[in-house]
Amino acid sequence: MKKVAIIMGSDSDLPIVTPAIKQLKELQIETEVRVMSAHRTPKEAQVFAENAITNNFGVIIAAAGMAAHLGGVLAASTTLPVIGIPCSAKVLDGMDAMLATVMMPPGIPVASVGVNAAKNAALLAAEILAVGDESLMEKLQNMRKEMAAAVIEKDKALQEKIKEI
Repeated sequence: MKKVAIIMGSDSDLPIVTPAIKQLKELQIETEVRVMSAHRTPKEAQVFAENAITNNFGVIIAAAGMAAHLGGVLAASTTLPVIGIPCSAKVLDGMDAMLATVMMPPGIPVASVGVNAAKNAALLAAEILAVGDESLMEKLQNMRKEMAAAVIEKDKALQEKIKEI
């Protein structure tokens, strides 16, 4: 199975990407986590992306805040899918990062999840890999069934509580 790279713009993004790391581990998807900056180490980010296919990656997740150019820098140097996680910052609560992530020029796409939505980035990466992996697809389908069952149970419990009101 192909690996997933999680690239953070700063080590301060680790608490935000931790749910993605945990989700990918739960799905038994090999994950490499690195710190690279679109502005401070652009050459390193470019080299990583240029070699990602050769290094057996299938998807790259880029987590960055503020200007959030990391996803675009990586996407410019590979044809692998790149998923951006806009990270919230103190000033604009992640809106700046979200806009920077989604406003890519034609020809260099970066998919985006919600602000700080690392778990969804991991699940989207898994879904991309699952297109060619029936076992992974089955795991994802079972997760969806478990989520649905949990909601149904919560609704049953709610109905009982409402009777007491």
